[in-house]
Amino acid sequence: MKTSALHFISEQMKMAFICKECNREYNGWWCKPCNSAHFKNEFDKWTSENETIDKFIQDAQLNVDYYKKIIEWIPYDRFQGIKEIAKGGFGTVYYAKWINGRIGEWDIKSQQWKRDGQREVALKKINGTRDIKEDFLNEMVIHLRTIGVANSSIRFYGITKDPETHKYMMVLRYLEDGNLRNFLNNNFNNINWENKFRYLKDLALDFHVIHLLDIIHRDFHPGNILSYNFKDPVSHLRISDFGLSKLIGKNVELPQKRNVFGVLPYIAPEVLGGEEYTKAADVYSFAIIAYEIVTGFQPYSDVTHDNDLALKICNGLRPKIPHHIPKLITLMIMRCWDARITCRPTFEELWKELDKYYYDYKRYKNGNDRIAIQIKEAEEFSKNQETTTTTPSNYKTHPRAIYTSRLFDFSNLPKPMNEENFEKELEELTESFSYIITNDDIKF
Repeated sequence: MKTSALHFISEQMKMAFICKECNREYNGWWCKPCNSAHFKNEFDKWTSENETIDKFIQDAQLNVDYYKKIIEWIPYDRFQGIKEIAKGGFGTVYYAKWINGRIGEWDIKSQQWKRDGQREVALKKINGTRDIKEDFLNEMVIHLRTIGVANSSIRFYGITKDPETHKYMMVLRYLEDGNLRNFLNNNFNNINWENKFRYLKDLALDFHVIHLLDIIHRDFHPGNILSYNFKDPVSHLRISDFGLSKLIGKNVELPQKRNVFGVLPYIAPEVLGGEEYTKAADVYSFAIIAYEIVTGFQPYSDVTHDNDLALKICNGLRPKIPHHIPKLITLMIMRCWDARITCRPTFEELWKELDKYYYDYKRYKNGNDRIAIQIKEAEEFSKNQETTTTTPSNYKTHPRAIYTSRLFDFSNLPKPMNEENFEKELEELTESFSYIITNDDIKF
């Protein structure tokens, strides 16, 4: 089905259509020469009052080749019902209604842009005094680069400015189900294993594509994973907050960028120790998120998130994976949070592995497939837990366990290492599943 759909889209893109304005061939939904001219003719009708932002928007409009990549300057009075809905370490997000909505296409008769009407949006304001050129624009560049390529990208409509605070804000698609952290906190006991696998494989695929674009996230945690509807199997997870992301090889290293940013439990130990952030560090963050998805527990929720915790992580501390979690998943998580970064898998490898587990489970959930058996055991254990057992719905979080992004200034942390028995346990688990053949026609 997926192959057929991609083939159909590919064939459509090859078809020749004639633009009614210029009589030249185009792809049927976006005539770049005509629309670029329409945008250019309106450059003198608006301004953000910031030359850098004006140029960014203008360059983006002149180079649009896909309607979802349209961005524009949006006057603040185009929004109604504005209210704060989330606040993180580096930004505040507001809900709003955009009264006339996004640009759809050029109306030849009226000689103006057609819009699709009122829509809900999220307004993201960068807190503090961060540099417009280096930080705010970086996030927008990342968004534009992923649109049309990664399923994980969130639609980016343009930029506005709060006239009271004089802060610029990104205008993004509003995803009403919010972030994964809140969803897990409120719904974990009702999330079945099929959905857990779906979240994991979606995230692995998302990051496989993001890494193919030579982008590393650097602040990957459940608060930055959003969805329109977490319960809907066709609603893809979306990755947000690319403010700390880096286009590999594009940034000039600045001394002030050496500090460590993020949510401490999700930061790879080598990054805590001052090493450069790599794709392998995103894989480590994925491991901690995977632990949270399958257990429902936030990592290190019972301790202060400080230098002492960072030291312990560098010395091999990891969240304890309950014994009832399927061993194939335990093995995957352990490989991802290995202190030896060269031993961590890539997101391509993770996606293929998780995609197999997901479809094997769907196909053989009532049979004797290895992953199906392990999940049945996990579900049975959960049902039989005594009411006195600590569960995701009744555990207490330490008041100084902080799950928003912060700036850290660690020093004298040791070179990362694994706990004493980690590598032996990992080797034994690996050997126990070494006979599993990945051919789709051969099962356990």
